[in-house]
Amino acid sequence: MTVPAPLSLTGSSGQPDAAPLVMEFDDVALTYPGPPPVEALKPCRLAVKRGEYLAVVGPSGSGKSTFLNIAGLLDVPTQGRYLLDGTDTTALHEADRTALRGRRIGFVFQAFHLVPHRSAVENVTLSMLYTGTPRRERTKRALEALHRVGLDHRADALPIRMSGGERQRVAIARALVARPSLLLCDELTGNLDSTTAESVLTLLDELHHDGMTLLVITHDPVVAARAARTVTIRDGILTESGTRAAHTTPAAVGI
Repeated sequence: MTVPAPLSLTGSSGQPDAAPLVMEFDDVALTYPGPPPVEALKPCRLAVKRGEYLAVVGPSGSGKSTFLNIAGLLDVPTQGRYLLDGTDTTALHEADRTALRGRRIGFVFQAFHLVPHRSAVENVTLSMLYTGTPRRERTKRALEALHRVGLDHRADALPIRMSGGERQRVAIARALVARPSLLLCDELTGNLDSTTAESVLTLLDELHHDGMTLLVITHDPVVAARAARTVTIRDGILTESGTRAAHTTPAAVGI
């Protein structure tokens, strides 16, 4: 098997970057047992610095879901180490991995995954039920998160009474409320029309401008073009595609 060259662990200038690493793949791979065994992700190295905006691009069946599951601490690699905020996650017990995932990673999915008969603020609050956050503080933080995504005026609305763009903003607020180190977005505009998708991508630009570390999984080159850096995955092989100036907008008030 030919192993691809490791991805760069330096900044765009070619010199070591002083910004701390949020996530680091050190020869990470995942093989599903057979027969025959399937190499879903071949050995790769990848580093994402705090505040980076990274797009992972690839067609269906390329290994994007495997990459997402490892990055989101849903799967454990069969080879290598995955460090999140400097913690070697591959050495953790499952309970510790689950706790770390809840504290450090926010997820945004194409299908929103909101509870339909709970209000926007209740949906955001539900994500803090098992974090030990006091009830009054949960509501306060949920309202702050909804304000951050421009939906404080819809705090009491039900998802079934919301547009697709509003539901995706609630999902983003839910991901942000724990103040994660890393925001993982999986095809987040896949269920939205082009105008609504643009408004959601503009929100991601604002979050990046505010310093959020973003990792967007997509097959859409329009979505990928918003990121400052692109990585391509095909047949389980991760390769660096390029680095460019990020698309940014004026910062909004943080949560």
